[in-house]
Amino acid sequence: MSEAGVLRRLRAMGPGHFPTGIRPARARPRRRWLSIAMVVMFVGGNAVNVALGWAMASGALDGKWYDFRDAGVAMVQLREGLDDRFSSWVSYVVTALIGGAGILGFVALTLLILGWLERRLLARIQIRRGPNRVGPYGLLQLLADAIKLIQKETVIPRGADRFLYFLPPVLLFIPLLLMWGPVPWAPNMTYLDLNVGVLYIIAVGSLSTLTMFIAGWSSNNHYALLGAMRTIAMMISYEIPQSISLLAIVIMAGSMNLGEIVTWQADHNLWLAALLPLGLFAFFFSATAELNRTPNDISEAESEIVAGFHTEYSGMKFGLIAAVELGNALVVAALVSTLFLGGWSLFGLEGRVFQPYMIFAVKVSLVYFLFIWLRGTLPRFRLDQLMSFAWKYLIPLTVVNVLVVAVEASILRVWDVPGIVSLGLFTLLNIALAVVLLRLWSRVLGYRPEREPLLRPTLTASVGGLEAARLMARATARRAGA
Repeated sequence: MSEAGVLRRLRAMGPGHFPTGIRPARARPRRRWLSIAMVVMFVGGNAVNVALGWAMASGALDGKWYDFRDAGVAMVQLREGLDDRFSSWVSYVVTALIGGAGILGFVALTLLILGWLERRLLARIQIRRGPNRVGPYGLLQLLADAIKLIQKETVIPRGADRFLYFLPPVLLFIPLLLMWGPVPWAPNMTYLDLNVGVLYIIAVGSLSTLTMFIAGWSSNNHYALLGAMRTIAMMISYEIPQSISLLAIVIMAGSMNLGEIVTWQADHNLWLAALLPLGLFAFFFSATAELNRTPNDISEAESEIVAGFHTEYSGMKFGLIAAVELGNALVVAALVSTLFLGGWSLFGLEGRVFQPYMIFAVKVSLVYFLFIWLRGTLPRFRLDQLMSFAWKYLIPLTVVNVLVVAVEASILRVWDVPGIVSLGLFTLLNIALAVVLLRLWSRVLGYRPEREPLLRPTLTASVGGLEAARLMARATARRAGA
């Protein structure tokens, strides 16, 4: 039945069933200033693009400190100038402060944008409006929420360890900022160019585990402690397949430096997502558990543990913890883009057609959109399902994947054939092997989808929609007859 037919049937039931009435949607008048602003932005943006294209084609930006294609040029010239006038430690401190301020400003700005973006996209997925009242398109909603949280009273539970209770909202921010250090935005845009970048990521990422336990234990609340213990068990379990999947990348690329891993993908014109599909699946799924996001947000799923380890945090402390969860999702999106999607490279188009950091930003945005998509569509796992999936499913598969990758990497070192032949064969082999292993190991563990009975959504079919309206009409008629 069409929407118009549904509305006609609902109106025929009479206003007695719908106290608020059924009114057609009222078209909002178009705002002329908004249309004018969009036209101006379109024309101005095209003019800027034309000017920048001419500047790049003419070579007017080559080697200049204001060359927006590579922010590393400005930093190199600044470091050389400071070295000429002062000692080396001055240039080290100044450039470190500038880089740290850039990371902090970027994280602060993106946290504001991501909160609004996630709520709007989830509303679209779930067929509702989302924030749309405070500011144009609800853009100022997060600012209003922040002001509200700041004004709320800070409640400290009786018997809580006050010193440890105040630490977690601050300590959770430290790994979030540190994780951006070795991430390469472009060939010369890396804050920490570490030879052990992968090991650094694993070490820094595990710091939040202890912080969450401190938050749950110091609150003097059994529900918060139970939520913290469940979260820690989940994070420790999924750190194992996540680390093993990173080991496969290190073996294939031959380096733990994130920049060199991106360079390896750029040199071979091959993303590791295609070459190591099983590693990508294990890393991405484990990351959702580390981030406490759907389908693995078990610490907030059970009714007896309320909100998990941060149950007793209110006001801006709760706001900081919620903001860190969004920021951590963006960091993982950056790591997935760097390790599996080629980072700033795009099959030779970087630096010619598109700027490397713009390519990287688009990839990160797409991966983060995938996180939001999963959150808006998938149900949660139970705790026993989640833990069984890590220990019985992911860990054995990632171990087999590492063994296969080690054999392939050894063959690549001694096989004197063009890379397009060897890597192409290994890519096809790994994709087929991933499909076979995922299917075969699922059946070994007892997964038989053909034996599962198909169940209709009986609740919505029996009491939802028009059926509910009919039941209400019958009940009203019986009461009127009585």
